[in-house]
Amino acid sequence: MSKYLSCRFLPVILGTSLGLQPLMVLGQTPVPNPTPPTTTQVCPAQLTGKINQIINKPNLVRSHWGIIIEPLASGQTLYSQNGQKMFTPASVTKLLTTAAAMQQLGSNFQFRTSVVREANNTLRVIGRGDPSLDDAQLARLAQQLRQQGITNISKIIADDSFVEGDVVESSWQWEDIQADYGAPVGSFIVNQNTFTINLAPVAIAQPLRVTWDDIYETRLWRIVNQSTTVAANQSSGVNVTRDLSGNVLRIRGQLPVNANPVKVTLPVVDPSYFFLRRFRIALLRENIRLGETSVGTGTGSQEIAAVQSPPLSQLVAKTNIDSDNSYAEALLRGLAFRQTRQPNQTSVSIGLNVLRQTLTSLGVDPASYKIIDGSGLSRKNLISPQALVQLLKAVDKTNYKTEFRASLPIAGQTGTLRNRFRNTPAAGIVQAKTGTMTGVVALAGHINPPGYEPLVFSIIVNQSEDSIRNIRQAIDEVVVLLAQLQRC
Repeated sequence: MSKYLSCRFLPVILGTSLGLQPLMVLGQTPVPNPTPPTTTQVCPAQLTGKINQIINKPNLVRSHWGIIIEPLASGQTLYSQNGQKMFTPASVTKLLTTAAAMQQLGSNFQFRTSVVREANNTLRVIGRGDPSLDDAQLARLAQQLRQQGITNISKIIADDSFVEGDVVESSWQWEDIQADYGAPVGSFIVNQNTFTINLAPVAIAQPLRVTWDDIYETRLWRIVNQSTTVAANQSSGVNVTRDLSGNVLRIRGQLPVNANPVKVTLPVVDPSYFFLRRFRIALLRENIRLGETSVGTGTGSQEIAAVQSPPLSQLVAKTNIDSDNSYAEALLRGLAFRQTRQPNQTSVSIGLNVLRQTLTSLGVDPASYKIIDGSGLSRKNLISPQALVQLLKAVDKTNYKTEFRASLPIAGQTGTLRNRFRNTPAAGIVQAKTGTMTGVVALAGHINPPGYEPLVFSIIVNQSEDSIRNIRQAIDEVVVLLAQLQRC
C-alpha cells in the first residue's frame, strides 16, 4: 500500500532528513481507547490568573499573545490580552471569507461550469471558479455531450474570463506557491489544480524511480532527479521543488530500499490549459474526438451541457473543516459574481470590497482587520482577536448560523481538530477554526462548557521563538480551562 506525502509538507522538510512517519503525524497521536477525562472546577474569578500562568511560562513569555473570551449572548469580557491589536492570522482568516460568502451568496448558491456551442463545430467551456470541479464532473460533461450525439469536436475553447486577475496572490511566499496548498485559483480549478508524481526506491545508490499519474503532465516537466535509494531501514526524507523557470522539478532526498512508494502532490502552473488536458481525457473516454484546444472567449450563448458544485453550505464546510485554501480563494472571488465590474478591477479586489461591506453590516469593526486574500496564506493579512469574536457573535444571529457552526471542526473529532483535545474536557464541546504557519498559531470559535454559558473565543500567537507544537499545546491548555468553567 502506498504512503501519501502531500507537497503541503515539503517546505517543512527543506534541508532536513525527516522520516516519513513523523511527517504523517501532524497533531496529537490518536488515543485508541480514551479514558474518561478528569475535570477541575474553574471559577470566572480564577480565569485571568490561570490563563496568565499558561502564557507567561518562560518559553512563551516573549511571544505576542492576543486573546479575547466572551459569553456568546452578552458583551461581557471574561478575559482580554491585546484583544484589539492586529496579528498575522493565518487560516482563521477563512472565518471572515466564509461568513461573507454565506451572507452574500446564500447557503444554496452553486458554481456552474457551462459548455456552449460556437460556430464551426467549436465548443466553449465557461469556467466560473468552481473549487470542487474534478475529473468525475468532467466525465459528466463529456457524457452529456455524447448523449446529444456529439462524437467529433473541431475545437474547444476554455473561457477563463469570468474570474479576472492573477491566479496567485502576489504576496504569497515562494515556498507556498510550490506546494499544493498554494495552488493557483482562477476560472478553472480542476482537481484543486494539482497533480501527482510517485517516487519509489530501486537499487541502493540509484535515484528514486519517478512515475506520473497523468501522462500529459510528463511532457511538460523536466526532472532533475538528485534523490537516492539507501540501505534498508535508514532514515527517509524527500523534497520536491520547482525551479524559477517553472517547468523544472528538482527531486532531492532519499528512501530506503524497503520503503513503500511515496505520492507527492504538486500545483499546476497553467490552470486553463490543465483543464483542457483533463477534459480531453474525459472526452476520449466517451469516444469523442477532439481537435484543437485554446484559451479565449467567444460569442455563443446556447448552453448544451453543464455541471454544478455542491451547495455553498457544503463548500464552506470543506473550507473550514479541512482549512482548504483553494476553496477559500474561490469563495472570495465568488463574492464578485453579482457585482458590477469596473475597468481594471480584479475579482479579488471586488470580492474584498464586498467582504468589507458585508462584515461592517454584520457589526465587525472595519478598523480591526486588513485582509489581502481569502485563505490567510498572505502574511500581509492582519486581524485582531476582537474582530473574530465580533464576527462569531454576529453570525450566531443570522439565518445561516447552523450551517456556519457546522462548518467548524469539532475538538477531537473532525477536520484540523480531529487529533486535538482528545481525552480532555474540551473534546466534543469546542468548534473552532485553526490557523497555523511559521511564527503563527491561532484558534477561534465556540465552546459550550457544561457548567457555564456558551462562550466565543479568539486566540492568536505571533512572533514566538518556541515551536508550533508547544504554542499549540499552550493554546489548548487555555481552551481546556474554558471547558471547565463553572458558575461559582
